[in-house]
Order: sequence, then structure tokens, then C-alpha cells
Amino acid sequence: DYKAPLRDMRFVLNEVFDVAKLWSELPALAEVVDVDTAAAILEEAGKVTAGVVAPLNRSGDEEGCQWQDGVVTTPAGFPAAYQTYAEGGWVGVGGDPVYGGMGMPKVISAQVEEMVNAANLSFGLYPMLTAGACLSLNAHASDELKAKYLPNMYAGVWAGSMCLTEPHAGTDLGIIRTKAEPQADGSYTITGTKIFITGGEHDLTENIIHLVLAKLPDAPAGPKGISLFLVPKVMVNEDGSLGARNAVSCGSIEHKMGIKGSATCVMNFDGATGYIVDAPNKGLAAMFTMMNYERLGVGIQGLASGERSYQSAVEYARERIQSRAPTGPVAKDKAADPIIVHPDVRRMLLTMKAANEGGRAFSSYVAMQLDTAKFSEDPVVRKRAEELVALLTPVAKAFLTDLGLETTVHGQQVFGGHGFIREWGQEQLVRDVRITQIYEGTNGIQALDLVGRKVVGSGGAFYKHFADEIKAFAESAPAELAEFVQPLKAAIANLDELTAWVLDRAQSNPNEIGAASVEYLHVFGYTAYAYMWALMARAALGKEGQDEFYASKLGTARFYFARLLPRIHSLTASVKAGSESLYLLDTAQF
Repeated sequence: DYKAPLRDMRFVLNEVFDVAKLWSELPALAEVVDVDTAAAILEEAGKVTAGVVAPLNRSGDEEGCQWQDGVVTTPAGFPAAYQTYAEGGWVGVGGDPVYGGMGMPKVISAQVEEMVNAANLSFGLYPMLTAGACLSLNAHASDELKAKYLPNMYAGVWAGSMCLTEPHAGTDLGIIRTKAEPQADGSYTITGTKIFITGGEHDLTENIIHLVLAKLPDAPAGPKGISLFLVPKVMVNEDGSLGARNAVSCGSIEHKMGIKGSATCVMNFDGATGYIVDAPNKGLAAMFTMMNYERLGVGIQGLASGERSYQSAVEYARERIQSRAPTGPVAKDKAADPIIVHPDVRRMLLTMKAANEGGRAFSSYVAMQLDTAKFSEDPVVRKRAEELVALLTPVAKAFLTDLGLETTVHGQQVFGGHGFIREWGQEQLVRDVRITQIYEGTNGIQALDLVGRKVVGSGGAFYKHFADEIKAFAESAPAELAEFVQPLKAAIANLDELTAWVLDRAQSNPNEIGAASVEYLHVFGYTAYAYMWALMARAALGKEGQDEFYASKLGTARFYFARLLPRIHSLTASVKAGSESLYLLDTAQF
């Protein structure tokens, strides 16, 4: 069973971040959303994800998707559940109201994403890819294309896919070979093969709108020569009705470790008709509009998997009896005590709880920066938010998913041998979450992006926004927050010093950025979570006597600072060990 963590979501949105204040300062949102509207939306999303989507998680994994002669069938129950989900407006929850979207800010759609992905990660990928395609179209397509395609996509009648990767071109998209030939009528013929295409073919909707990266005949070499094209599975007539099948086909689907209910397709474009999105050779910019949102979304998938695992693990730990507590019997009427009394089980559960709740706060914080960057009318405020988004997006994607794997493994471990058995559900979460560290840019690439482009590339300017905000909070915090603020101050001082070290070393040794990047991102992530936990402690302090929720929040905050934040010290030492030890072996010695 899955139960949406609505109480914690409301705490983060209203008590930690006071989102209503942000919305009131952004005219485009002030008329659309308030606290009551947001609460009603999240309540309803919790019901549909728990009641309709979550029950299909296990069966979807068992059955998987099937491919036969180019036709892909999703697991039993998926089409009906998708129709219910779409009819509720959930595909277009963050979509432009002009074209039928709900118009909610990202900080609300982020909570909905967590719920649907915790309920069923395979299922959640279909609306996520559609929402991502809509985002790029709304920002970069012509008014004609938007009017023709967005309403049905937001409504969930049509789906979307993003076709980037090719057999020889993953991270390095500059070497793609898919070609686009201009036609006399203004359209293009698209020819090439794309792989790892989530939702490239399925039976959930009557049409799929592919966004395809391709190169024009006169395109410059490398990433500056990439254009973006809209390629429908079924052609759309002028009156909006469906016409002939386009020259797009699914050659096969992948057999995967996890997310088996999600169709991962090889897509063949054999002279398919497409329409350019934005200007020629501007495809990567159009794709990156979507990427910031999607990479946060993938981070949320890691958080969601950890939340689902925690809910099962804590229930099991309360019921499973084994041995007696170290201090003597607790459940004296039973043959043994519930395993939640044992220190190591508590360590695992608290690590999960601290990672999940810290991740929920951090992903919401990043979502608020996305909302500010999109809707603020103050150019200075907007620029700062854009730079924070650039800095924090790789952290959100990589850190939340790295912790997502750690968390689901802890959840499996709490179950002991039963965690290894399929019927209990924990092993599926471990298999499913593993992809989140790989797709939408591997976590190693995210770390390179953080250190190389965002920290070194900006000369530390982007980093300074975040560090200064943390320091300002720490300096203004009341004395009663000292137990949280003092270690936070030490952590940001450590990150300051480490950032300066990396900036300095990168000038003389090009290997240093790559050598430092993963551990640096983790130091950054744990420090960012320390900031989140200090903010949550501030919101909970003084209320612990009124409500167990606040007492639990403060106890988890204390655990985070005592047991998880100290990880930064070993990670910092690894960064400062430099790159030399990575190059002591020649290729043959491996």
C-alpha cells in the first residue's frame, strides 16, 4: 500500500517555505493558486495515485510491456488507469492554461510527480515525458504548432516522447546522425534511429508526438548543429482529426533490470514528416528548457522510490518480532520484540526518513527557483533564480537519486531475507530506482556539469548565490536554533573552502574537475540538506509539545546533523587527494 505523505508536503510548502508569499509576489501565479487550491489538488492527487496507480505497480513489473510487429502493449490496467489519470487533468497539471493546462506552479507539480512515481515509477514515466515535451513546445514552438498539438497533449489524449539518444551517441549528442531534409511545403523528412526512447510506442493514447533531435544538411558540426523537430506518430489533419500513419515505427523494446511497465523503445524514422521547433540549429537550447524540469523530475523519482520503500519498511519493522531490545524486553507479552527496537534497524529507518524528508524540502526549494525564474517580473530576481536553477539542477538529479538507491537498499535490508523475495515489493524498488542514476544524463555527467560548467564555469558566481543565502540564514537565526545552525555554519565553511580549492586546482590540471566532481557533488548535497533541515527545524521548534509530527521532525533533524552530515569530512578528504592516484595505472594494468 502507498499513502501520499500529504502532511509533510503541506509542512514543507506552507510552514517551511511559505509558498503563498512567493505566489503573491508573482502576478502570473497570484490569480491561479493559493494555499487552499494547492491543498485540494494534492489531496486529490494523493487519492488517484494511491487508489488507481499504486495497485498496478507489482503486476506491471511482473507482466512488463510486450512488443509484437511494431505494436507495444502496456501491462493490464495501465490504459484504463492512464485514462483516469488524464481525465483528472494530471498530465497537464503544470501546463499553460491557454491550451488547457491546469497552470499550477512547478512546486505543486513536483509534489504530484513524487506521488505518481512513488505509486508506480513505470506508469509515472508516461505523463512525465508528455509534460516534458509540452514544456519544450510551449517555450519554443510556433503558435500554430502549439495550438494544434498542446491541447490534446495536456488532456492526455495524445502522449509525447523525447528522442535524443542514438546507438553511438548518448552523452555526446553533437555526433548524432539523424537527418532532417527540408521540403517545399515547409515540413522536413526525418531519417534515423533513436534508442532508449521512453514511451516511444504504447497503447495508452491514440497518438504520440515525438520531439526528435536531428541535423540539417548544412548544419555546423557538433552540438551547435542540432535542430529539434516535432514528428507525430499519426499525422494530424488541418481540422485536428487524425490522418495517415507517419513513417515512424518501433523496431523493438528493451528488456530491462527495472521499470518493466515502461516501454523503452528503439524508434526508426524512415523519411517521417516533421516540423521544426524554434530556429534551425537551436535544438539543444529548446531541449534544455525541458532538461532543467526533467532532471529535477528524475531526482524526484529517486525520492519517490525511497518514500515508498520507507513506508513499507517502517510498517514491517513495527510488526516483525525478532530478539529482545538491548535494554531488556519491550513487548513482554510476545516471544520477542519488534525489530524497530534494535539500534541498527533504527539507523536504517532514520537514514531513510532523513534522506526522504530532506529530499522533499530540497526538490521543493529547487522547484520554487524554477517558478521564480519563469514568472518573476523583476529581472534581477529572475536572473538570480535562473543561476540557482543552473547550479542546483545537477545536484537535485544526482544527489536525490544516489540517496534514492541507498534508501531503497536500506528498506530492503530492514526486511532481511524477505526483502530479497519478490512478493514483498522491496526488491522491485531497488531495481526500478537504479535507472534514475543513469538516464537524463548519468550522475557522473551531472557532477561534471556542476563542477565544470556551473562552479568553475561561472567563476564561483552561481555558487555564491546559494552560499550567501545559507550564511544569511545562519547569521539571522535565533539562539534556540544553535544546535542546528552551528554545524550548518561549519558545513558551509567547509564547502566554501573546498570550492576555492577546486577552482584553484582546475586552473593548472584539467583532470582535477573530473576527479573531484562526484565527491564534491555529494559534499554539496549533504550541505544543502543541512540547510533544508535547519529550515525545517526552525519551522518545527516550539511546536513539538502540540503534535507528534513536529517532535518527529526535530528528532530526525538531530539525527541528520549527528549521523549523516559528518559524511562530508571523508568526502572532502577524497576530493583533496587530487587526481594523481587515478592515473597511476596505464590501460593494460587495469
